[in-house]
Amino acid sequence: MNILFAASECAPFIKTGGLGDVIGALPHSLHKDGVNVSVILPKYEDLSLHYTEQLQWIKSIEVPVGWRNQFCGIEKFDYQGITVYFLDNAYYFKRHGSYGFDDDGERFAFFSRAVLEVLPYLEERPDIIHCHDWQTGLIPVLLKAHYEKNSYYQGIRTLFTIHNLRYQGVYSKSVLYDLLDLNEHYFHQDGLEFYGNVSYLKAGLAFADRITTVSATYASEIQTPYYGEGLDGFLRRRGSELHGIVNGIDDVSYDPKHDEFIILPFNDFEGKIENKKNLQEILALPVNADIPIISMVTRLVDQKGIDLILHVFHEIMGLNVQFVLLGTGDHQYEESFRYFADNYPDKVSTNLYFDEAMARKIYAGSDLFLMPSQFEPCGIGQLLALRYGTLPLVRETGGLKDTVINYNEFTEQGNGFSFANYNAHDMLNTIERAVNIYRKQPDKWSALVDKAMTLDFSWAKSSQEYFKIYKELLNKI
Repeated sequence: MNILFAASECAPFIKTGGLGDVIGALPHSLHKDGVNVSVILPKYEDLSLHYTEQLQWIKSIEVPVGWRNQFCGIEKFDYQGITVYFLDNAYYFKRHGSYGFDDDGERFAFFSRAVLEVLPYLEERPDIIHCHDWQTGLIPVLLKAHYEKNSYYQGIRTLFTIHNLRYQGVYSKSVLYDLLDLNEHYFHQDGLEFYGNVSYLKAGLAFADRITTVSATYASEIQTPYYGEGLDGFLRRRGSELHGIVNGIDDVSYDPKHDEFIILPFNDFEGKIENKKNLQEILALPVNADIPIISMVTRLVDQKGIDLILHVFHEIMGLNVQFVLLGTGDHQYEESFRYFADNYPDKVSTNLYFDEAMARKIYAGSDLFLMPSQFEPCGIGQLLALRYGTLPLVRETGGLKDTVINYNEFTEQGNGFSFANYNAHDMLNTIERAVNIYRKQPDKWSALVDKAMTLDFSWAKSSQEYFKIYKELLNKI
């Protein structure tokens, strides 16, 4: 069984969010199960010299992009048993950053077509191309439209995974002809058409043999108007072929017992105390084990429920807690947290950047990890927090609902704290409840922390579910 992961990012080579973590970890878990997995990525300029110096040149070809042909260099790198291919084109990818350019529609039209064009030159012919998010959503439709009669490509199946339905890659209808060389047949209601434009994500939904997303609850949610981003009706029609599989984490890299980024490796509540002290020291907060630290490592965007926090922030500060933020995002949110840091210098640490070492220190030294998201397809932060014994406090949506079980003081079941309604005061009440348990029932809190650190959120179980879908797809041939 040969599986080719097609994606726009993959840790440790290029990562802007959770997608990079998934593509960096899932192939290795599948490889342990005996699946032959390779990965194909754009060769961005931001790829570090450490890796570019080790790339092996395969060859160059020309890739059709609408009416023209574009250069494509094929290079590879063997990384911990996984072959990673990089597709090179300086015009499209020799620039800083991965997304957010005016020509992203053309860049990822090229990448999707190039993935298909280079298949004969890879080490193994894939049985399945596993496509991830809108940047590779065109692969299933291009495979059907341009390669269906080519004997080499016959029998290759496609799986499309939605990591976040909100980001759809929507472009003018003109790309249908100018970039994709597709006719009106592929634009009709059940094709690429999205309110008069072309949606790359919808292309994946419409033409892939199977669809997955990154949690069971999110799979249900996106079939409703509130979460469906204009595609709920279409997703309901494909509901029988849509399956939710929760993401895992790389529990070898993220291991508090061996993490070189933290001050003191640990495996229980007692070990967190020194890490909390260190976190308070490096962030210039008063060192006091009795003050709970509430932390966020996040993008500052609407999806993450930032407006709820801003609405009751002064009330949160009234609980005598410390608040630690790491991340960047919308200017208005950044300015709000700068204001809070200025007004609560001994309680708030606002860090408007991202740094992996600092993130690990925050996971290890915090008491509560806050994720009050509007929606959350899966979420990685709450899983990493649990791994480091920091109890997540989340809104019950998507993967947060699937992975965080609200603590019941009477049965002592649960691994965190949650609230259902997207409401600032419901969140505040839940924070108050958690802080009270921290202060008044320390034995229960320490037991919760110790329990959280024993939970298994590795990729082992989820990779088995992907393996099952791959087998089902191949049995249909």
